[in-house]
Amino acid sequence: MLRKVIYLFLIFAPLIARAQEETVYSVYFEFDKYNLDEKQGNGVVAFIKALDTTRIETIQIFGYCDDRGKDSYNLKLSKNRANTIKDKLVGQGVKNKIIITIEGKGRILLEEDIDNKSEARSKNRRVDVVVNFRAAPPPKLEPGMYHIDDLKANMVVGDRIYLDNILFEKGKSQLTLSSKKELDRIIKILQKYKNLQFEIQGHICCTPTFQKEAIDMGTRQRELSINRAKTVYNYLKLKKIAANRMTYKGYGNTKPLGKGPEYDRRVELVITKI
Repeated sequence: MLRKVIYLFLIFAPLIARAQEETVYSVYFEFDKYNLDEKQGNGVVAFIKALDTTRIETIQIFGYCDDRGKDSYNLKLSKNRANTIKDKLVGQGVKNKIIITIEGKGRILLEEDIDNKSEARSKNRRVDVVVNFRAAPPPKLEPGMYHIDDLKANMVVGDRIYLDNILFEKGKSQLTLSSKKELDRIIKILQKYKNLQFEIQGHICCTPTFQKEAIDMGTRQRELSINRAKTVYNYLKLKKIAANRMTYKGYGNTKPLGKGPEYDRRVELVITKI
């Protein structure tokens, strides 16, 4: 049987206002330390150089500690860590006025059922740098890319379907109500073409080239693209799309389209068999 590939793009785009872009970079510290070593410093510099500084709107810096020690000491240590990163950013040319938050959050308590406490503590000794960007101008649809309402007319293999609702909130993998409504429209297509098999591919934007994946704010792990793909998979399965028709995978930032972050922050259904 002839194999065909159809790309169904589920892309972040607004109904009225565009979603603000955000990227989070984490710096991890040794126990009871707040100074940067050479490797940490180089990582921060590489992060800054990879940013589109012309579009940065605000930066927030949050420092944390592990659960050991007194609250007052940990609060001070977390503030010192945050200020260390602030000084590094400013030293690299970041303007003070866009750094709107420098906050020490103190210690992060461990969950009782954590198996590897040492690893959890090492991840809690960190500073998160949250960079918010001004929204880019909306991209124009190119030939071969259609809105979902145009599918019945002149659609050919290889065309892309552009959805007009935001699938995810920034840094999150949970579907919004409007996202579910859009997916319900896609489900009708999948129910019509019952032989189609496809991979659900999750993608992200706005992370440095050396950092292939972004943090999921729900899990605090660098697994955002795979979690978004899995969320779509689970929703389609809940809506009676057979599991043997679907697979899912996260690709992080490894497959940019070169059309701007609106297109890279996306989930795609790639049809693998028809």
